[in-house]
Amino acid sequence: MQYVLIIHEVENYDAWKQVFDRAESIRKEAGERSYQVLKYDNEPNKIVHFSAWTSIADARAFFESPRLVKIREEAGVKAPEFIYLDQLESGVL
Repeated sequence: MQYVLIIHEVENYDAWKQVFDRAESIRKEAGERSYQVLKYDNEPNKIVHFSAWTSIADARAFFESPRLVKIREEAGVKAPEFIYLDQLESGVL
């Protein structure tokens, strides 16, 4: 499985979340299979989006597309950091 970890600050979480939710169908169509949204403990507008993808190529094509740049601007995202990851192992303790 391939994953993407995105860390970014948003101007306003509630406004960002509305845009994020509206983009659900295009994320799914692009190859996102599951996601988690987390926030920093002491910074409510510092968001972590962790998601599983069909492939890293699909994720890169989506996140680096002009369409997504525009959506991020609309959502008030500041300087996102994208980390593309291949799973080596998982487990439950």
